[in-house]
Amino acid sequence: MGNPLWAPWRIDYILAPKGQADCIFCGIPRASEHEQRDRLVVATTRRAFVMLNRYPFASGHLLIVPHAHVASLDALEPADHEALFRLVRESTTRLRAALKCEGMNVGINLGTAAGAGIAEHLHVHIVPRWPGDTNFMPVLADVRVVPQALEATRDHLLGFFADLPASLVDEGTHGRAARGEAL
Repeated sequence: MGNPLWAPWRIDYILAPKGQADCIFCGIPRASEHEQRDRLVVATTRRAFVMLNRYPFASGHLLIVPHAHVASLDALEPADHEALFRLVRESTTRLRAALKCEGMNVGINLGTAAGAGIAEHLHVHIVPRWPGDTNFMPVLADVRVVPQALEATRDHLLGFFADLPASLVDEGTHGRAARGEAL
């Protein structure tokens, strides 16, 4: 038999209760710096935040999440919609610089039928891509190779998000991120 492939972080997802009563995104803006670090938050702005996907498709897989708990784009207030997509644009620029990716998938899964794992709280996925990163592993073994620990990726990305435009960032934890201080 061949060599085993290990993805030990996946067991947390497999064993975790599904259909949680509490939204995993809603508490993040009020979370302590320590909790934000543990939850892989990279940057927080007045109306949205950036975090790493705990179960990524590729290294650096980001989620851009509005603070507003809504399930669809049309439910977002115009200011929240604008802020969300400004942060998506900023995040693609910073991710490209940080990870030297040559392409990206940017998308939103609206509803469980579309593949949304957390359908009740809208979020945008940004998945960095490199030539040749899609290979036989996901097709034959349903395995993705992520070459860096999530915490190390988060620490690496912090500096690239430290200078978000002041118009996106407010004070408190958000202001510290804008000044390059750890969250």
